[in-house]
Amino acid sequence: MDPIRSIVIVGGGTAGWMAAAYLARRLDHLRLSITVVESSGIGTVGVGEATVPAIRDFFAAVGLSNAEVLRETEGTIKYGIRFDGWKAPGHRFFHPFGLYGAPARGVAFHHYWLKLRQSGDPTPLGAYSLATQLAEQGRFLMPAQNPANDLGVFDFAVHFDASKFAGLLRRRATAAGVVHVDGRIDRIERDGEAGHVAAVLLEDGRRLAGDLWIDCSGFRSLLLGEALEVPYVDWRRWLPVDRAIAIPCRPRDAAPEPLTVATARRAGWQWRIPLRHRIGNGHVYCSDFLDDASAETMLLEQLEGEPLGQPNHLRFTTGHRARFWERNVVGLGLASGFLEPLESTSISLIQTGLERLVRFFPDRACDPRLAAIYNYQSVLEFERLRDFLLLHYFANGRHGEPFWDHMRTMSPTEGLQLKLDTWRVSGEFVRREWETFQDPSWLSLYAGFEDLPEHPSPLADRFSIAELTDTFARMRAAIAATVAQAEPHAAFLARTVGDGGAKRAATR
Repeated sequence: MDPIRSIVIVGGGTAGWMAAAYLARRLDHLRLSITVVESSGIGTVGVGEATVPAIRDFFAAVGLSNAEVLRETEGTIKYGIRFDGWKAPGHRFFHPFGLYGAPARGVAFHHYWLKLRQSGDPTPLGAYSLATQLAEQGRFLMPAQNPANDLGVFDFAVHFDASKFAGLLRRRATAAGVVHVDGRIDRIERDGEAGHVAAVLLEDGRRLAGDLWIDCSGFRSLLLGEALEVPYVDWRRWLPVDRAIAIPCRPRDAAPEPLTVATARRAGWQWRIPLRHRIGNGHVYCSDFLDDASAETMLLEQLEGEPLGQPNHLRFTTGHRARFWERNVVGLGLASGFLEPLESTSISLIQTGLERLVRFFPDRACDPRLAAIYNYQSVLEFERLRDFLLLHYFANGRHGEPFWDHMRTMSPTEGLQLKLDTWRVSGEFVRREWETFQDPSWLSLYAGFEDLPEHPSPLADRFSIAELTDTFARMRAAIAATVAQAEPHAAFLARTVGDGGAKRAATR
């Protein structure tokens, strides 16, 4: 066995510095040299400001606390995503990080909820979600390590300034011995025998050699796409949005909501991500149905405060590289693929890619069998997320708008159709390998779009309507009592990051 002795990460930004900090920490016993090469003259996308709860596992893995990240990145809490106008203009629903209700006698809670709904009870599903109620009331509560029952099972993620997060990771990584090289790559050298990347030559003449290469070069995919010519799998037939415009603005108040908002627009959607010092805004749209100038005008008209910069226009193609690991190169972030930020999964895909790499960490030969399982799992993860994102569009009820009519009448993927068919006929979920979002997340969308089964499971008939009405009222009361004990989100932030941070947010 010929062990890896050097890793070179091409590109900085969120992906590059996540890789550097994580690998330096997890592989410290191997005494590797890790180098990040990036050019200060090349900007990063830098709009990934929302996450999913798994990000807190990453914090722990690199030795960061929730409080430190919140303090250093102008961060806020996120309990989920509110979808405004996706079913119809004026309608909204919430996708929380947590469970709904509690099961009974081996029957899932939603079957009892469906039975009550059919009896005429209009109580929305979100009334039985602690995460939803905390988000709607703007309060914070740390999840219990051992909740008494399913009513107390919830989680949270964070919003943060992506550039500040990358800076925090850079400081952590370089303190751990990671070498930072500022330079622009001019040429790539490959091993003539194995075809591996051997070194890169910088414009100033410096040469950097490495055993294992991590491509974090963004959409350009300098190593994986350009040097190794790994083709791109284009998913625009299912997810045709291909443009985004991002711009921050001043917040309207000093009490940021602990949630992300995704608002449906004429040919796409708009995000709103509240930080302490600004609101992150973006318009994601399909250029087949809306021109760039109109998309920018729509975004600027919707800003709630003074713009803090110029609009940043991005172009992309949804999909992924056919192989995420090729020879001795592993792609992360935009270099390996792109899924629109509808469910805030961009950063989590970097995280899972790193976890997978450490699990299958190679020697210098980079056995192709390791790459094969890495690629198999990575493709499945992307495909499962694609189907979850597609449901947001396919289930829409915005009739009479060309883009939304197109998305509603298209043919879904085979995997999504199987899930929908099973749900509609039985109220049951199809669980597939490498699903990022589990049953409660799918339930939040099905219920949010009111795409419900014709009838609940017959097993729900164990209880009468009167019994269910009483039990459900007690569930709502228990959730309300828990929320009442939580502190306001703004007060939590002030206590966690210091009054200075809260006052600074209030004056911006």
